Amino acid sequence: MRMSQKPQPPSHGLDVCPNPECAEPVDPRDRYCGACGDDLSAAVEQPAGEDRPTMPIAAPVWPEAPPRDPGSLSTMTQHPGELPGTDSGGQELPTVPVRTDGPAEPSGPTVRGGGDFELAAPDPRAAVRAEPAAAPADGAAAGAGGEVPDGVCVACRAGRVDGDGYCENCGHAQPRERDHMERELGTVAAVSDRGLRHHRNEDAFALTETTLPDGRPAAVAIVCDGVSSAHRPDEASAAAARAAGAVLGEALPRGTHPQQAMHEAIVAAAEAVTALARTAGADGGGADSLHGGNSPACTIVGSVVTDELLVVGWVGDSRAYWVPDDRSGPAARLTEDDSWAAQMVKAGLMSEEQAYADERAHAITGWLGADAYELEPHTAAFKPDRPGVVVVCTDGLWNYAEAAESMARAVPADAAVRPLHAARVLVGHALDGGGHDNITVALTPFAPPPAGAGSS
Repeated sequence: MRMSQKPQPPSHGLDVCPNPECAEPVDPRDRYCGACGDDLSAAVEQPAGEDRPTMPIAAPVWPEAPPRDPGSLSTMTQHPGELPGTDSGGQELPTVPVRTDGPAEPSGPTVRGGGDFELAAPDPRAAVRAEPAAAPADGAAAGAGGEVPDGVCVACRAGRVDGDGYCENCGHAQPRERDHMERELGTVAAVSDRGLRHHRNEDAFALTETTLPDGRPAAVAIVCDGVSSAHRPDEASAAAARAAGAVLGEALPRGTHPQQAMHEAIVAAAEAVTALARTAGADGGGADSLHGGNSPACTIVGSVVTDELLVVGWVGDSRAYWVPDDRSGPAARLTEDDSWAAQMVKAGLMSEEQAYADERAHAITGWLGADAYELEPHTAAFKPDRPGVVVVCTDGLWNYAEAAESMARAVPADAAVRPLHAARVLVGHALDGGGHDNITVALTPFAPPPAGAGSS
């Protein structure tokens, strides 16, 4: 199984670009024209009976994106066929700095790069919500059957909680607001959980529902994963998710090309994380150096879903999957990791099984932050021909359902009508697998327009 789960286009057999205004010579193996960017595979007739769960856009359903300007990140939009692991000129990156952000090892308490202690924690799904008991007449604390009084440990129900949020009796870290977060809008839902090993949740998400200029709805989901070996990873992910969600929420109603809007959202997210390096942390820590130290960093993945189009964008190893409602059709992974393992596989130096068995597999080669090697926002657009759900998630989930087929098996059959329930089930799947990392997932249903309906 290769890293990409997307179906590969057949050879188009063209000598020149079919665009009459271009007519540039093309290679039979090219998917897109190198001059005008036209989809060459659109000229290939699909063999009868062959299944294509996701299809590149064969005809423009949006205005053309602004022209590419190599000198300006704010106007550059990557085409769907472009993959990570290359510089802006398309050359392989044989040597790049990496940030290690892999899952914690299950054995023994250790200290990770970001001061991340592995702490045994109860499964958050096992918590029992007891009805509050009446307070005793003498004002004493309620017993085991009632609510835990403020300042008392939720685990042992006896020790006092210190200023750092740990029980002075049993040492258990107390729940924080970000330990478990859920949100559901009309057409998109997300769940984020601390997991069973991390002492805090360093993931974040942002959901937005907006409308296009013609009034059609659009759902936005952004998921970010803080790099644990960096400073203030929880602040980095929160800042990135907030910035990206805000840009998309403002750009789409203005009629901005969705791939361009996604690109600009990732650039804005990167700027927000970079800005953290110049400011003191929420805990009072000093500013990080722009040219040294271990600046705040995170990965990002996002999706924009309308009634016709699916756009994804990413930097790092957080992923997007396509899962059709009819599971007899194949699922697909829509993103390619910026990671050591992905580069080894792409270069043909290792099989996928070998690469992901290596201890360096989760060393990421792309991230948002002041010390990022080079910002390479990746975007792709699809026009699915059948209903399904778009899953965007951090590696805290996909480590337990890596292949598209595995993710499809983990997604409940009714995910399209119960996205919040499905997100909870997927978080539970990761917890059952060990919950070694923070877990965040967002689901957005997609329903194509009825056959014969034209774009408005």
